Amino acid sequence: MNKKGYFADFGGAFLPEILVATFDELTAAYESAKADPAFWQEYENLMSSYSCRPTPLTLAENLTRHFGGARIYVKREDLNHTGAHKANNVMGQGLLVKRMGKKRVIAETGAGQHGVATATMAARFGFDCTIYMGEVDVERQRPNVFWMEQLGAEVVPVKDGTRILKDAINEAFRDWVSNMDNTHYVLGTACGPHPFPEMVAWFQSIIGREARAQVLEREGKLPRRIYACVGGGSNAMGIFGGFMDDPVELVGVEAGGRGLDTGAHASRLCSDDAAIGVAQGYKTYFLQNAEGQMQETHSIAAGLDYVGVSPILSHLREEGRARFTAATDREVVAAMRLTIRKEGLIPALESAHAFVQAFKDAPDMSPEDCLIINQSGRGDKDIFTVADAFEDPGWREFIIRKAEQYQT
Repeated sequence: MNKKGYFADFGGAFLPEILVATFDELTAAYESAKADPAFWQEYENLMSSYSCRPTPLTLAENLTRHFGGARIYVKREDLNHTGAHKANNVMGQGLLVKRMGKKRVIAETGAGQHGVATATMAARFGFDCTIYMGEVDVERQRPNVFWMEQLGAEVVPVKDGTRILKDAINEAFRDWVSNMDNTHYVLGTACGPHPFPEMVAWFQSIIGREARAQVLEREGKLPRRIYACVGGGSNAMGIFGGFMDDPVELVGVEAGGRGLDTGAHASRLCSDDAAIGVAQGYKTYFLQNAEGQMQETHSIAAGLDYVGVSPILSHLREEGRARFTAATDREVVAAMRLTIRKEGLIPALESAHAFVQAFKDAPDMSPEDCLIINQSGRGDKDIFTVADAFEDPGWREFIIRKAEQYQT
């Protein structure tokens, strides 16, 4: 970072004046916590006793044999409490909320995993909680909506705009402006105004720290490549963070949707549809037209269906430190099905994007090499979308039967 809140030309804090004091308070609390070794120790203790840290690094032996080439390891963030990497950031921010003495938290969510994690943290610490979620995502992620509500959170469907993640973020910021004194916005990814990109990446770096130590213990050397899906960028920054200073290739995989040539995708770093702009308080690549209006996005994975991307990842792209590719919906479904059948692992649709590119690359790598895929979440939240994509007749019969029961 060459100046506060910036990563080369990306980042910053473009704020309405009313929020400046709130962000100054948050930045001071974050910097104080980061400088305090006792805070990180408290955080690690919380994650080891309340979540599932360290999460395992699993050798995917069957997939390795299937593809030949490099040994395939999977970092199992799906085994975190609430089923995804989101708990890492959320519980860390929860400790900051306690430090700041606030009593209410709000959050946005797309896939619902961040919403469930935030509602869980609020229940754990005794905070009031409101979750903003695009109306489209409420429908395709209904199981997560159910659990958020059971955890005591108010889930607010956002009906404005395209009714997905970016619209949920806008609504959360509107709430925060009206309730700054007692409320903290638990932003879920490494985007937004400073200090959020840096702070979220710091909490998520626990993934990469663990993975680096684990692979060195198992292999006696570093992996050749690291793979992570890229929506906003929190899970990618989490695992990349452990290998940033190592001669390891970092590969981020975006949502190719129906294909980069169709316009129906959410790829900011490897498509021609994105440009540098300022929105939602920070500067990065956004999917926008020539007039700067944000374009509609599409992905089978709700958590990747976002118009912007972490300013840190934009910087890594510009300096050539990370490579970015895209996986289509069709490729994602196929990779998910293969992983389930070969390994008994059920990656989230978001995570399956990373599997797609790793499966493409592994056969051309040496058997002496290894690679790590960050399985950022588990796929049970996607059961409606996946069952439909798999065209499973038993599931369809079940849904019809249940619908008929409710009609009688």
